[in-house]
Amino acid sequence: MRCEVVAIGTELLLGQITDTNSSWIGEQLALAGIDSYFQVKVGDNLARIVDCIKQALQRNDAVITCGGLGPTQDDITREAIAEVMGVPMVRDEQIGERIRQMFESRGRTMPANNLRQADVPRGATTIREMPGTAPGLVCPVGDKVIYAVPGVPSEMREMMRGTILPDLQRRAGVTAVIKSRVLRTWGHSESGLAEMLAAHMEALDVSGRATLAFQASGIEGIKVRITAKADSEHLANEIIAHEEGVVRAILGNYVFGIDEQTMELVILTALQRAGMTLAVAETATGGLISQRLSAVRESSQAFRGGVMIASSEAQQRLLGVPPAPHANPETTAALAAAVRAALGADIGLATTAVDDSIRGPGLRPGTVFIGLANATAATAERIQLPGDRERIREFSVISALNLLRHRLLKI
Repeated sequence: MRCEVVAIGTELLLGQITDTNSSWIGEQLALAGIDSYFQVKVGDNLARIVDCIKQALQRNDAVITCGGLGPTQDDITREAIAEVMGVPMVRDEQIGERIRQMFESRGRTMPANNLRQADVPRGATTIREMPGTAPGLVCPVGDKVIYAVPGVPSEMREMMRGTILPDLQRRAGVTAVIKSRVLRTWGHSESGLAEMLAAHMEALDVSGRATLAFQASGIEGIKVRITAKADSEHLANEIIAHEEGVVRAILGNYVFGIDEQTMELVILTALQRAGMTLAVAETATGGLISQRLSAVRESSQAFRGGVMIASSEAQQRLLGVPPAPHANPETTAALAAAVRAALGADIGLATTAVDDSIRGPGLRPGTVFIGLANATAATAERIQLPGDRERIREFSVISALNLLRHRLLKI
């Protein structure tokens, strides 16, 4: 069973929106045991969409179109699929009523053009998952099939998981279960991790028990994906659990979380488990640490708050730390201690960075200091980061949180 993804929307071609949908769908197809050799993008033009879908059907058993199911004039995926099928469009009154009820439940009147979303190619069926106003479609074309999903990622994913992936596996006769787990790491390069895991990966190539793959994810670190295929979910989970233990034993504390666990979630969980609280003072990171921590739903239990400092005057006025000619470990440690005391937290975390204009022995752009303080001591560590100002700020955030994570591991 081969399946191609056709992403629809002129905004994708213009670079106004990054096509993350296709990459996610491709990953899910692989995990479901469905081959996918092509992914294409096409603008909002009826003839070109029809041509793309026809070409995709010639070389595949199934096609997933993503986007173009909205209510406006440029949403023409339904019409294109109807032309490929050689059938007229028909109005699904039940879908139309469902859309109307969605608007009324929000206290709004449905615009008339939203009823276009209730038009489906004759012979197609709507996907039962419908979190938004755009119904997904399952459209048979002889012994092949076209699936149409909205471009809204959350809506697309619900339809993929609920209907499309199971239907593809049924059509393909796939009975094996494929499971995966992602280990998130920080502090080592992709090539460095690959060297550490090389011997184990060679052993896995021989046994075929599981596979390991790497994905560089910027400020989220390097992800190591473990994938196992087995005759049952129970057996697949057993293989995954075993392999996770082996990889963790090799990589040690470079692993900070699994799957959707972000660094900030791991930090807050560790703080809550230890019954401790955190306060943050930020100059180098401009409030980004506080933003990431406060975005976690349970953050209020462990995160006291943050102070974003943009000037030496504010630093002295808010936290009582005298200004210095440039960032240094002593001032950074003092900021961590001051914010801890000011906000009544158990731990203080602070970031400072050398200004772009500063030059001197050991001082150059990208020099960042991270301070940590508890009730008895305050220290600071220096790191050197590459890139422009924004990149340095972002990598400072996760580096600071990772340093805190290592300290918490010792508690």
